[in-house]
Amino acid sequence: MNSLKEKYENEIKKELMTKYNYSSVMEVPKLEKIVVNIGVGEASHDSKFIEAAANDLETITGQKAIITKAKKSIASFKLREGQSIGTKVTLRGDNMYNFMEKLIRVALPRVRDFRGVSPKAFDGFGNYTLGIKEQLIFPEIEYDNVLKIRGMDIVFVTTAKTNEEAFELLKGFGMPFRK
Repeated sequence: MNSLKEKYENEIKKELMTKYNYSSVMEVPKLEKIVVNIGVGEASHDSKFIEAAANDLETITGQKAIITKAKKSIASFKLREGQSIGTKVTLRGDNMYNFMEKLIRVALPRVRDFRGVSPKAFDGFGNYTLGIKEQLIFPEIEYDNVLKIRGMDIVFVTTAKTNEEAFELLKGFGMPFRK
């Protein structure tokens, strides 16, 4: 069993139960899924960019990436409906916990001048979004094989009803929030 999953079951659940006085164990917020997304603007001109981004994402997460398509045409962006514009992976279960552990323990400490992640990036419904400027912070990515340095969005979807509960949940997992 994954160490973060174990920590959630043994420590975080109990702490949240006592702090928020839940009547049932089922009320305790939990991490539902993690969505990792890379937007590829250049994909409209060259398909090799989207393939490179998908390969990077698959290498980082260990799961097959889905190519996302534009929902509608926007002339000012030179974008047509159905055109490939990005790639994403939805992680659940053990893959989710493995990725989160790798992100917190290995990748984030490798960010230059890292002082912690912003505690203000909650959406009001208990979900947290984290933006990363380059994929090179993950140890699996080799600098020589990178076609283009690009960032990614990582969304932590929780069952928490408020931002405060979600903050406590992620802090329990060891998310390095800024003071």
